[in-house]
Amino acid sequence: MRRLFLPLLILLLLPVPAAAQKMIALSFDDAPRGRGAFFTPEERTARIIAELKKAEAPQAVFFVNPAAIGRGDGINGEAQLAAYVAAGHVIANHSNSHPHLSGMTAEAYLADIDAAEVWLKGRPGYRPWFRFPFLDEGGKDKVKRDALRAGLAARGLKNGYVTAESSDWHLESLTIAAAKAGKPIDRAALGDLYVTWHVEAADYADGLMRQVIGRQPVQMMLLHETDLAALYIGDLVRALRGAGWTVVSADTAYADPIGALMPDTPSAQGTLTEALAWQAGLPAPRWYRYNDTALATAEFNKQVLHEGGGE
Repeated sequence: MRRLFLPLLILLLLPVPAAAQKMIALSFDDAPRGRGAFFTPEERTARIIAELKKAEAPQAVFFVNPAAIGRGDGINGEAQLAAYVAAGHVIANHSNSHPHLSGMTAEAYLADIDAAEVWLKGRPGYRPWFRFPFLDEGGKDKVKRDALRAGLAARGLKNGYVTAESSDWHLESLTIAAAKAGKPIDRAALGDLYVTWHVEAADYADGLMRQVIGRQPVQMMLLHETDLAALYIGDLVRALRGAGWTVVSADTAYADPIGALMPDTPSAQGTLTEALAWQAGLPAPRWYRYNDTALATAEFNKQVLHEGGGE
């Protein structure tokens, strides 16, 4: 097993709660996102806000790509983001143009972050958090990884890390492709997958964190601003609560001391949960099973499209 770094040892020494405390916050990437299978971007925003309110969900965070605002499907993006904030949610930096860090220099990447900050900083609901697109923190290039860690700190930005996810972007892309092909989509089955996979992903992350750090940090779930969220986010919030989770604000999640950890792994990409498990020497898999896109595609085809022998 690899040697645990001092910050992780400190967390291991923290007292374990006397009773299970499953707490999780919601985050949505890529706002304003392009058109999906069912709604206009404006309809989608209105539905997400309404469903979160109906489910009495607390403050969520929407990670923004300002370059998408004011053109194409993001023509009304500024108004959509303002609507989220008016509903009690917050916004943060997801880069200006959503690039891969692995495909550019650290200097160019930081300049893209700065461009997004120009649009974001000072707006109502702004939080100084940055989430790496694709959760790509530099891959195997540790020099680049460390340059970004230093660059974020110099800018007063905190890593908007993720602890739980189930690749909802892939489920969305499968749905869009099916709709474009004119295939019948079983929406009830689609909702079951969306809800079940996210609850299972949260429970998986909870179990892995307890193995690695000996306690239950506040989880941060990765979602995307999709039509699937518009349809099923209320159901997901209710299902999480039914599974014993308390849905908390993004502010609460990012106040957890786990955010101070900077794991040293062979490849800097993915969730913080996976990185900590990797650093601690836990064997693969260190990720929720339906992050395997081939497995997820097969299940989608069977359950939602009723292809391949599905009922």
